[in-house]
Amino acid sequence: MTQIESAKGFGSRQHEIRHLRLLFLELARTFKKIKNDGLVVILILLQLPQFVGAATLKPETKAAWDAYLQTATAAMQARLQPGAHFLWLDDEPDRAEHVRTKGPYIGPISRQIPQKVPSGLIHDWLGAGFVPNATIEDILRIVRDYDRYKEIYQPGVIDSISHGSDGVKDLFSLRLVNKTVVAKTALDTDCEASYIRVDDRHWYAISNTTHIQEVDKFGTSEQRTLPEDEGTGLIWRLSSITRLEERDGGVYAELEAIALSRDIPAAFRFFVTPIVRRVSRDSLATSLHQTKNSH
Repeated sequence: MTQIESAKGFGSRQHEIRHLRLLFLELARTFKKIKNDGLVVILILLQLPQFVGAATLKPETKAAWDAYLQTATAAMQARLQPGAHFLWLDDEPDRAEHVRTKGPYIGPISRQIPQKVPSGLIHDWLGAGFVPNATIEDILRIVRDYDRYKEIYQPGVIDSISHGSDGVKDLFSLRLVNKTVVAKTALDTDCEASYIRVDDRHWYAISNTTHIQEVDKFGTSEQRTLPEDEGTGLIWRLSSITRLEERDGGVYAELEAIALSRDIPAAFRFFVTPIVRRVSRDSLATSLHQTKNSH
């Protein structure tokens, strides 16, 4: 979330690996992360003003989310077919070269994001980056080191616990908080992540929250954990798809971080949507800078 052969290369390689670690977690997991990860979408939504009251996740909203995830998963499976591009970076010329030479790409998956669904919004962001002089094994050791998330990603992640594996999936918990909002809100999440080896140079992963509970008035004497699917609705569900490909002397990494939130009232949507987009970019840029300075 790497043991380097030579002391000379230790600093630069650790620096590069840390950048990818942050890319995963801040985007989502995820952002993900996270990847893991995916936290950029979480932090975006937690920074929105508290202009909405309490809400409850509706069955039609959950159904729309499940359908969206099925489509996203099918799109991932399509990338495994003969003749298909495993990476989004290879769908267009020069994308891979751009992230390799100029830095990560971060943006919504399409112009329709956030996508309106019944009583909700789906936020779907893609992050892509390149880590030179690294292997897939290096990256996997980082993004699966769940116990250390709380050390590396403060103050957004204030607690993280690995629960091991059920034999197929990694199981872990995160407590996420944003202390910049007036009404402090935290999220307690249980997560699972499946990492699948395609071949020696290609891996992908699918991560989902299995439980999310909002902690209302976090850090105050009135703090209380709300029932699942109740609260402000700034985050109802989280999911991510990660792709790793080792080539060109390093590892290309892509993270698609997906989140479900309540709808933004029409009176605010025109103003809030650009803020969501801007904060997503700024949050990731700031975190990358903080990771660089912490080295």
